[in-house]
Formats: sequence, C-alpha cells, structure tokens
Amino acid sequence: MTEELDQLLRNLKLHRMHAVYDEQLRAADQQQITYTDFVAGLLRAQWRDRQENALEWRIRRAGLPERWALETFPFTKQPGVNRKQIRAFAELDFVAKHENIVFIGPTAVGKTGLASSILMKALQNGLRCQFVKAQDLFDDMYASLADRSTRRLVDRLTRLDILLIDELGYTNLKPEQANVFFKLMEERYRRHPTIITTNLAYEEWAGLLGNKPMTEALLSRLRHYCHTVRIEGPPLREPQG
Repeated sequence: MTEELDQLLRNLKLHRMHAVYDEQLRAADQQQITYTDFVAGLLRAQWRDRQENALEWRIRRAGLPERWALETFPFTKQPGVNRKQIRAFAELDFVAKHENIVFIGPTAVGKTGLASSILMKALQNGLRCQFVKAQDLFDDMYASLADRSTRRLVDRLTRLDILLIDELGYTNLKPEQANVFFKLMEERYRRHPTIITTNLAYEEWAGLLGNKPMTEALLSRLRHYCHTVRIEGPPLREPQG
C-alpha cells in the first residue's frame, strides 16, 4: 500500500478496507482476478463492517440485556413451546401486519428468551426496537408525570417498530401510571406491534391496572390483532448449589 493510499483510506475512515487491503491484494495476485473484482472485494468488506457496526448500535440502543438466539433455544427441554410457531414469528410477518405477541407463563419457562430472540431478528433486519422491563417502564412513566415529559415518552415509544415489555406482573401501579400505559397501547394499536411477557392471565390484568373498564378497553385493542403464546412447561433455569 502506498503512503498516499494509506492516508486516503484513513482520512475517509474506510478502516475495514484499510485492514484487508494487503490480504485482498495478495489474493488478487494469486487468483489473477480483475480490477473490478478486487475493488468489489474491498467495498464488500467495508459494507459488511458498517452493517455489523450498525447492528451493534441498534442492539445497544434497544437495551437488550442478553443476545438470545432462536438457534440456541432449548426447544427439546421445553415441550410447552411450539417450535414452528416461534420460527414463524422470526420471519417478522407480524410486524407488517401490526400483530402483537403476548407470552404468558410462570417464571423461567423461556418467555424472555423467546421474545428477545424475536427482537434480535428484527434488529438484524434493521428495525427500530426497544426492550424494557415493565417495572422500569412504569417508573419512567411516573417520572415523566413529574417533569411533564409524558407526551415525549409516549411519542418515542409509539414510533418504535417493535416494543418489548418484559415481566409484566404484579406491582403497585398508581392510576396515573395505568393511564399512561393505556395511552401508549392505544397509540400503538394497529400501527406497530408490541411483544409482552407476563405471568398474568388476561383476567388478572385488572388487578394490575386497577381499573376494570380501562383494562377491558386495553385488552380489546391488544388482543384484536394478537398471538397469545401460553407456555406450560418445566422451568429452564436449574437451581445452583
């Protein structure tokens, strides 16, 4: 590599092209490839590097705590999960159809792992996604009421291609938090899908939200276009010690 070329690649921030240049040049000499194929190889390496960096950025921004993958999910250990159905979700047709997914089941049966794996597939396809624990979401909603940023919070969450709300369960919600949650679900309705993991059956949601008519209205919207996955199987986390 000449000094001029070295400097140009650095100045243009084509770091991956710079890193593979010598290797690609040697391969080109050995295989006697055309100039076009040589340049294409350099550009391909740079493009892949940018795609990988973009994915890393989306994963960090999405807040995924762990990088689950459907390929490593222990389907054989969890007979309560329909492998074909989950793989169909990974095709992401539910996104275009604005269909929600709700995983219902006891602790440690794989709800979060499955939901996160689907979210990872969406991130790999360039979609805007967010993973949030239900308690953290409700805390953010309560804080937004104090500084009057609720509208901005709801708008930001509404624009997401997929919102994953994890561990929706028993908690002491204030009426104001329940109202904001209802507003969020109302605005995402028929616009963008929401994935929820919960240990609560639908009939128990009124106990969480504390308002039966509002809960019925929320569930009417949530379940209108929705896949409900009930997992009844053994826990996947084995006790240590």
